[in-house]
Amino acid sequence: MTEQLPAPIRAVVDATNAGDTEAFVAAFTDDATINDWGREFTGHDGARSWDRTDNIGVHAHFEVEDVVAGPGPDEYTVTLTVTSQRFNGTGPVRFTVRDGLVSALRIDPS
Repeated sequence: MTEQLPAPIRAVVDATNAGDTEAFVAAFTDDATINDWGREFTGHDGARSWDRTDNIGVHAHFEVEDVVAGPGPDEYTVTLTVTSQRFNGTGPVRFTVRDGLVSALRIDPS
C-alpha cells in the first residue's frame, strides 16, 4: 500500500518504522503543524517533541491500510494501523503536503 503514498507521507511512515527521528523531522516543512486530538505542535521543534512522546519515542510502527485523496489537491487521508508502547489501533490521519514535504498532520478522535 505504501507505493500509493505521496513521497512526503511515505517519508514520515518510513522514518517512523525505521526509528529515525532525524528523517522524521526532515519530512516536515519548517512551519508544519501536527495536531493530535487537539494538542498542537509547530515546526521542526514541534515535530521532534511529538515524535519523542507519541511516535518513535514510544516505538510506534505504522501499517498503511488505505490512502484517499482529500478535498484539496495536496490533501490525503491515510488509514494507519499503529502499534506502539502507548497507542494501538487503526484510524485516519489527515496529511497536507507542500513543496515535497508534509505541512500538516492531523489526528482527530474517532
